[in-house]
Amino acid sequence: MNPSRTVIFLLLALGVVAVSFSGIFIKWSSAPAGVLAMHRLWLTAVLMLPWVWRERQELVRLTGGDWVRLCASGLFLSLHFLGWMSSFHYTSVASAMIFLNLTPLFVAWGAKLVFKEKYPARAFGGMGLALIGTALVVGGDFAWGRTALWGDALSFFGALTVAVHMLLGQNLRQRVSSTVYSFVVFVIASLVLAGYNGFADVPLFAYPAKEWGIFILLAVVPTVFGHLLFNWLLKFVKAVTIQMAILGEPVGTVLLAALLLGESVTLSQVVGGLLSIGGIVWFIRAQVTAEAEGARAAA
Repeated sequence: MNPSRTVIFLLLALGVVAVSFSGIFIKWSSAPAGVLAMHRLWLTAVLMLPWVWRERQELVRLTGGDWVRLCASGLFLSLHFLGWMSSFHYTSVASAMIFLNLTPLFVAWGAKLVFKEKYPARAFGGMGLALIGTALVVGGDFAWGRTALWGDALSFFGALTVAVHMLLGQNLRQRVSSTVYSFVVFVIASLVLAGYNGFADVPLFAYPAKEWGIFILLAVVPTVFGHLLFNWLLKFVKAVTIQMAILGEPVGTVLLAALLLGESVTLSQVVGGLLSIGGIVWFIRAQVTAEAEGARAAA
C-alpha cells in the first residue's frame, strides 16, 4: 500500500531536517572528509544488520545486473561524500550548499534522458522559485580566489555524483527493497572510502572520543533519518522530487547554525528560506497531482 500524499510530505520534511544537521556535524569535526564519510556509512550499515538479516533471501536473489548497478550507486555515493565534504575545507559553507543544490536540475535532465520522464510545466515554476530562494539563503557568502574556487569545484562534483547515485537508486528501488539497497550501497561506498583513505595514508581509527561521537551522530541523524528514508521513498516518488525536497537543507542548516553555532540570520536568508520552502511545496504538489491525473486517465 502506497503512503498518502500527506505522509510523503511529512517524511520528506523529516528527512530534510535530518540531513540539515550534516553541515553542523561536519563543522564540529576536525577529521578528514574521507574518514567522516567512511565511518558515517559503515556505522549505518552495522545499525541496519538486524533488518538486513530478515531480508537475507533477497540478497541471494539479486542478479548480476543488480550487483553492477548497486556497485555503481555505492561508488557514486562515495564520490559525492568525498567531494562535498572536502569542499568545506576550501570554500564557505554557503558556497558548498548552493552548488550542491544544483542536483535537482541534474537529476531532472538525467531522468529525461535515461528514463524519458516528463514533468508538468507548472512544476518547473516551483523548481525555479526554490532555486532563487536557495540562492538568497546562501548567496551572500561566496568567497573568491583559487582555494575557494577549488572548493566550489568539489561541491559541483558532489552534486553531479549524487545525481547519478539517485538515478541509479530510482531504477533499483523498483525491484530491490530499501533495506537491501541501502545496506549494499552503504557497504560498497564505505569500502571505496576506506581504500581511498588507505591510499592517502589517512589514519582510519586513531581519533578521540569526541570525533567518534560525531561519527555516530552522522550515522544516526542525517544518514538513517535522512538518506535511508529517502532511499525508501524512491519506491513511491521520483528521484527529482526527493532532490527538490532536499533544497530545504540550506534553510535548515542556516537555522541550526543560528541556534547551535551562534551564527546570525539575515533578512535575505529569511526571505530566501520562505521562497525555497514555497517552491519545494509547489513542485511536489504539481508532480504528485500530475501523477494522480495520469493514473486516473489510464484507469
